[in-house]
Amino acid sequence: MKSDYDYIIVGAGSSGCVLANRLSADPAVSVCLIEAGSHDNNLRIQTPAGTITLYKSRKYSWNFLSAPQQHLNGRSLHTPRGKALGGSSSMNSMIYIRGHASDYDRWAEAGCPGWDWNSVLPFFKKSENNRLGQDTRLHGTQGELNVEAARDPNPVSQLFVNAAHKIGIRRNDDFNGEQLEGCGIYNLTQKDARRLSSYRAFVAPVLERANLTVITDCAVQSLILEQRVAKGVRVVSEGQPTRLTARREVILSAGSLASPSLLLASGIGPASELENAGIKVEHDLPGVGKNLQDHLDGLITVRSKSPLTLGFSLGSVPSIVLSPLRYVLGKKGWLTTNYVEAGGFARTPLAEALPDVQFHFVPGYRSHRGRLFEWGHGYAVHTCVLRPKSIGQLRLDRHGKAVIDFNFLSAPEDAKVLIEGLKLARRILADQQFDPIRGTEMLPGKHVQTDEQLMTYVREYAATVFHPVGTCKMGVDPMSVVGPDLKVHGIEGLRVVDASIMPSLISGNTNAPCIMIGEKAADMILRGDRSTVERHVRDHATAG
Repeated sequence: MKSDYDYIIVGAGSSGCVLANRLSADPAVSVCLIEAGSHDNNLRIQTPAGTITLYKSRKYSWNFLSAPQQHLNGRSLHTPRGKALGGSSSMNSMIYIRGHASDYDRWAEAGCPGWDWNSVLPFFKKSENNRLGQDTRLHGTQGELNVEAARDPNPVSQLFVNAAHKIGIRRNDDFNGEQLEGCGIYNLTQKDARRLSSYRAFVAPVLERANLTVITDCAVQSLILEQRVAKGVRVVSEGQPTRLTARREVILSAGSLASPSLLLASGIGPASELENAGIKVEHDLPGVGKNLQDHLDGLITVRSKSPLTLGFSLGSVPSIVLSPLRYVLGKKGWLTTNYVEAGGFARTPLAEALPDVQFHFVPGYRSHRGRLFEWGHGYAVHTCVLRPKSIGQLRLDRHGKAVIDFNFLSAPEDAKVLIEGLKLARRILADQQFDPIRGTEMLPGKHVQTDEQLMTYVREYAATVFHPVGTCKMGVDPMSVVGPDLKVHGIEGLRVVDASIMPSLISGNTNAPCIMIGEKAADMILRGDRSTVERHVRDHATAG
């Protein structure tokens, strides 16, 4: 295995795969993309409906557990992250959402010039291959990432959209258009009824590039630092420890949990925390691991006798048996579902001008017991707090192990928004659109009605919706980790490029923003390289 490269990218997730593509487009530059997980050549990953089997997979998921949550009855929350080429884009629900324009303007106002909406929009468009004929002022059509309509959405998903409209929530066919607010069927990152992860979109098509090396099943232990300059990484590959060196940059794209963990393991972070864990302090950077944010989710799940919904029963046996044939021959049927087919953004009575909750509607029964599969039929709505105020952290314990503490509901406002969101979801499900398949609400249950009862339910059942961000915050304040150029403060030759750099959580799913971050980072790196070359040419000419 070659051991020296121009760029080493740690993490083949949504941002890292974009970087690998763009940087390796120059044949004079060598790029190494490292993934701790395995290859993605498995039908469970490539078939959309397989996503439900991945969240607790030992092979394809990092099954992290959070610290006991003080405001959620001391529960530790399951926190899966993708463990394969494509990272979490190889196990997510493939929903293409950018968030609201104001999310990015807020980044710029927080000390991150160049990250406002007008500045990041071209990078969203660069990646996108919009197959829906949507507004070309806001969508791209020449990129690698297909954005398509769901192939064969369950008719119950349309009931949810119709019911939301009946209670006053507008229909929205493009959540990345002029307005975020409204309900509709989600657009997905798919191609030919198959998942289109960041790896499949950006790296698999360019594997023939001689200057691009992709290494799987390779665990990065720490950075190699010399005089506060990143020189490479220490890894374990095929059971053997080795060193890979980078002539230009090491780029961490391992996600909001692994990127700060690698910085801490390398002695970059809060000095007192590193000392307590017995790690040599290479650079005191107090913001590493802080500013953790995520969307907190509450579930309403209903049992129904209708075999129209996704589920396991004697009545659904024919559709289940025929689903492989329908998928292979017509790209239709159960195997095309991403489960959270419909949803949208709405304002509770607590909201001001912008939506404060997001819905993810499942046209199938979500187990009230937390099981992966449950016998029977039904439907469910997940409701999440869109702009949470609760801030957590990833820190080290005295043994040097990373502790993930979301600190959910530490801000009381979040609980109030979630309770109002659950009430709004119930109003949608109570509409007459659902009368033909009306069932029994299993969670929270009809006995849970008052705000106090709903609060008790939230503390017992609320969970993460899998959008952790912010732990290597971008900015210029004392708690920021990277600058607007994504270079780590105080360390040369090192950047962080993934969801961890977000100063604040965006209003929606995080995969598309991570791809944008990869695009913008690649552009900054390439422009910087060009400027360096041009400067060297000028200096040489002057000297001559």
